[in-house]
Amino acid sequence: MKYFLIIAAALLVMSCGEKTESKDKSSPSNQKEKAKEQHEQVLKSVNYDGLLEVLHKNDDKLYVVNFWATWCVPCVEELPHFMEVNEAYKDKPNYQMILVSLDRSNQLETGVKTFIEKNKIPTDCYLLDDVKRMDYWISDIDQNWSGSIPITVLYKNGEKLFFKEGQLTKAELENVITKHI
Repeated sequence: MKYFLIIAAALLVMSCGEKTESKDKSSPSNQKEKAKEQHEQVLKSVNYDGLLEVLHKNDDKLYVVNFWATWCVPCVEELPHFMEVNEAYKDKPNYQMILVSLDRSNQLETGVKTFIEKNKIPTDCYLLDDVKRMDYWISDIDQNWSGSIPITVLYKNGEKLFFKEGQLTKAELENVITKHI
């Protein structure tokens, strides 16, 4: 009788484990989580035309774009606030934060990637490698942009909704996102 109870208990535990396992595989919420995990973070060098393809999508997403560099003290100071805000909005289907690095093109792997990994930054990051056309793309982003960084620009369906040169506080960033999302 004692052995029968031990075997029955073992079978019960094993059958519960099988149900949980199969439930996890087919659960819609788990499939969504796996899809999110499958999205690989973008970290690549692009020219301005390639960046425009990312920013001017007509997909009803609000793109919060921050131009920065690893050597820019105000940029690095504001990034933790941006990441806190990004954490709050990241699961919204109509929101995406993108960082655009203005580091030198040869710094993608050594400088930018190292910085992103060290600071656990989960957003997509593009290194804008288009120095020869800098005068063009600076004024194309915004005619009032002096060329200094950081700057933050919000786009939705290819339309620029917001531009700010200089640092943004966490509250300022949250307010502008709330206004446009």
